[in-house]
Amino acid sequence: MTFSSDKRHDVLNKMTQETYDVFVIGGGITGSGIALDAASRGMKIALAEMQDFAAGTSSRSTKLVHGGLRYLKQFEVKMVAEVGKERAIVYENGPHVTTPEWMLLPMHKGGTFGPFSTSIGLRVYDFLAAVKRGERRKMLSAKDTLAKEPLVKKDGLKGGGYYVEYRTDDARLTIEVIKEAARFGADAVNYAKVEGFIYDKGKVVGVHLVDTISGKQYDVYAKRVINAAGPWVDTLREMDKSKTGKSLQMTKGIHLVFDQSKFPLKQAIYFDTPDKRMVFAIPRDGKTYVGTTDTVYKEDPKNPRMTVKDRDYVIESINYMFPDLNIKAEDAESSWAGIRPLIHEDGKDPSEISRKDEIWTSETGLMTIAGGKLTGYRKMAEHIIDMIVKDFKAAGMKDYGPCKTRNMPISGGHVGGSGSLETFVKTKTQQGMSLGLTEMQAKHLSRRYGSNADALFERVEALKSEADQYGLPVYILAEIDYSMSEEMTATPSDFFVRRTGAVYFDINWAKQYKDGVINYMADKLKWTPEQKQNHTSILEKQIHDAVVPDEVRKAN
Repeated sequence: MTFSSDKRHDVLNKMTQETYDVFVIGGGITGSGIALDAASRGMKIALAEMQDFAAGTSSRSTKLVHGGLRYLKQFEVKMVAEVGKERAIVYENGPHVTTPEWMLLPMHKGGTFGPFSTSIGLRVYDFLAAVKRGERRKMLSAKDTLAKEPLVKKDGLKGGGYYVEYRTDDARLTIEVIKEAARFGADAVNYAKVEGFIYDKGKVVGVHLVDTISGKQYDVYAKRVINAAGPWVDTLREMDKSKTGKSLQMTKGIHLVFDQSKFPLKQAIYFDTPDKRMVFAIPRDGKTYVGTTDTVYKEDPKNPRMTVKDRDYVIESINYMFPDLNIKAEDAESSWAGIRPLIHEDGKDPSEISRKDEIWTSETGLMTIAGGKLTGYRKMAEHIIDMIVKDFKAAGMKDYGPCKTRNMPISGGHVGGSGSLETFVKTKTQQGMSLGLTEMQAKHLSRRYGSNADALFERVEALKSEADQYGLPVYILAEIDYSMSEEMTATPSDFFVRRTGAVYFDINWAKQYKDGVINYMADKLKWTPEQKQNHTSILEKQIHDAVVPDEVRKAN
């Protein structure tokens, strides 16, 4: 079955005719990882996401597959060891969506990190995370630190630590994982909301699903149901009448994006704030983005918004570490806000919030997985599917064997490993240029889509005549067509926010091409004028909200 937006109803109909081994609620990175793990072991698995894949936390992170250096400060040694090793696996399996990024940790007089503790900390980190020889930490003098990044505050600078993190496109990582799961036979669909559970003798045996696009209802049956709904896991536990013991505490993090003309950062920085928190500033594709905040959040997790206070906190942090810039709020080009679903246990102090992933099973058999980090998604999936495999085996059912995802490329990642990526991109760029694309366009498609680049190039050839009709460069028409037929892109927001990240990182590009993309989608998906208007309004609101909103910009 293809992973196409116009085949969503076929997937939903098929779901009603099967009894699955596992049904997953939630199409963020956690749910997508579970689908891939289960499908690659040969399990019959289905997944439903009530919004678009990665629309919640998984498209709103700091976009780092990082090894948890901050947990070293809290002596979370086991956690640092696990996430540190895991990030190298995530990189190797999807090098087209993950890039090693040297991170500079400036050390100032009176700051959180001193030269001795930083040197020891990073050395321990290298050891725990089994860091490759070429990526092990270096300690820099104040002079060398400024040579790496001249914008860093000079007053009281003692030096810097230099170590590797991994930058990712979180939403594309998620979509590549779910595409690979579909390739292994997983049935996955977006815009399908679980509105209730089906029970037999007090045990969960299925779900009531509603297609939020058509309004149609479906009943789907499974031997195990996993609640991987991120910020919404408690809503589902309440539906199951099993919300006891542990509950989510949501915190919000925001990021601001600046053009390099305003914030010409050369080097990724992890730096102290005046209140002794740590914040990232990261250069990416001609932009610099900075975050994140960490504030308790009690509103609707679907549309978290930045407040004046959030924005001012980030601006103040930037001007503290980069005083020569004089960055102002109106310099920000766009922003995003995301929710972290953390776990709080009844009877514990509110400050004792766990950032670890945890799995628990209710009396009805509903399994919930929550917490955790983007970096740990594959390991979390392995843990929960191992539990189910063990249960099935004990009950005399089929033994699905061990996890297979450790050395398994995700969709687009079949390029022969991270070491071969540059050669691959070079070859594919030449191929794209032979079709009439510019070097920049051909390289863009080769990098973004990795081993799926050929599917884009086929479309470049096939869609040349249509490109003029829609007023779109042919490479963009190839992207939208591919994303609809191979990535289940059902709305313009799916394309501009999550498949390309343009609303965050190239907002003017999104504004320039939105009409052509909307017209193409409307024709291909046969939208009514009302549907087209509705999708247009939603995208325009998202563009407006990402540009620092007027009410925020004008507030002082």
